Amino acid sequence: MALPRLFLHLVPPSSTFPAISKPSTLSLLNAAGSRRIGSSAARGYLGERAAPPESAVSDFWRWLGEKGAVSAAIVKPAFVPEGLGLVAQRDISRNEVVVEVPKSLWIDPDTVATSEIGRLCAGLKPWIAISLFLLREKALGPASPWHPYLNILPSTTNSTIFWSEEELSEIQGTQLLSTTVGAKEYVESEFTKIEAEVILPNKHLFPSAITSLDFLWAFGMLRSRAFSRLRGENLALVPLADLINHNSSITKEESSWEIKGKGLFSRELIFSLRTPVFVKSGKQVFIQYDMAKSNADLALDYGFFDQRPVRDTYTLTLEISESDPFYGDKLDIAESNGLSDTAYFDITQGCPLPPLMLPYLRLVALGGTDAFLLESIFRNSLWGHLELPVSRANEETICRVVRDACKSALSGYHTTIEEDEELMEGENLDERLIIAVRVRAGEKKVLHQIENAFRDRESELDGLEYYQERRLKDLGLVGEQGDIIFWETK
Repeated sequence: MALPRLFLHLVPPSSTFPAISKPSTLSLLNAAGSRRIGSSAARGYLGERAAPPESAVSDFWRWLGEKGAVSAAIVKPAFVPEGLGLVAQRDISRNEVVVEVPKSLWIDPDTVATSEIGRLCAGLKPWIAISLFLLREKALGPASPWHPYLNILPSTTNSTIFWSEEELSEIQGTQLLSTTVGAKEYVESEFTKIEAEVILPNKHLFPSAITSLDFLWAFGMLRSRAFSRLRGENLALVPLADLINHNSSITKEESSWEIKGKGLFSRELIFSLRTPVFVKSGKQVFIQYDMAKSNADLALDYGFFDQRPVRDTYTLTLEISESDPFYGDKLDIAESNGLSDTAYFDITQGCPLPPLMLPYLRLVALGGTDAFLLESIFRNSLWGHLELPVSRANEETICRVVRDACKSALSGYHTTIEEDEELMEGENLDERLIIAVRVRAGEKKVLHQIENAFRDRESELDGLEYYQERRLKDLGLVGEQGDIIFWETK
């Protein structure tokens, strides 16, 4: 019987950021800084050691005024526990606009296209083009018109792409490690191509050499500072607005920002940011970055985590093997139900299994005496059958395979949940260690949850009703006590 193949976390490729690859050793950036991480977190700031000097923030504010981005100072940049943030200058009502930034101040593909390197960047992926623009302008220093903004950007963040090898060892065995290494390998690969095709042949356009670590820094800035819908082809950095920090207590699903016309008869676009809650004067304004992101996503993109268990997620990847003798039939059935030969299922702590997971598992494991269900006569009704137990052998197989996969994944961590929780009770822990412990503990809790769910299911196999029994009942051949009725001719 064909068995389902389960893998560790694998993110489907996107147009903006990379898919995951297996862990490998890379030269990584080192960083310093230590502080407690609470319910709020910064868009790409490490803490006081990475915060810019006050003079740089003052220059930035002055620059915004000169560019027409500060008509009424409802909020101002200020030093906050997260690094930099937006602080209310008066009481602000819920849903009130706090920042409006004209498109002329965005850094997006159009900005790059009109720059001195615009010709070189034509046809490049938006994030690569903007990265080259950021690095060139940063190297120009005060000579760049963007210097006041670039001068307040941090040199690093708590995103795991900036962790040292020693720090990454604390997430050994996690899906976050695979994601992190995959992202770094992707950036390194893209840099190698861009260096050879764009940077080196045009050294005269770049004030200083650009290294792979510089390129990684730019990638990290874009990943942490770009708003969720301003990615891919719409990728943009929005100065001032990107200082808004996240707070997990804000659970509003609706977006806190929009892009709109500046006026009734104006064609100029502006980025408009609202506060989702009432804010008192002198308090920091927050938004919710993305309700859909897991703690691993938050750690990779921004360098923080959320205390709520609903952010703890583990992704199981199931695959119909091409060596399966029924591969074609199974693929056809999967595609007919919106899936493919590889399916990704996010399991969240405290939540039931995704509804399509068990039917897909049963399909992958289908074989032996159950293979008749793959015949064309059952094609239109098979998925309905897969939503219920098919046979004891099939159900026993998926329980065993999932439990074994969970146990294998759990063996890859170098600590237990109990050890992680004891460590979290310590004082003055490095913030990156806190992130590592919280993420790895969350993953393990979800794995235990999955393993326990299938262990319980395994113990109930004798009491389940399978396809053949259901079929006999439909035909009226099973009595009330479950006994088979034999019809005799008189």
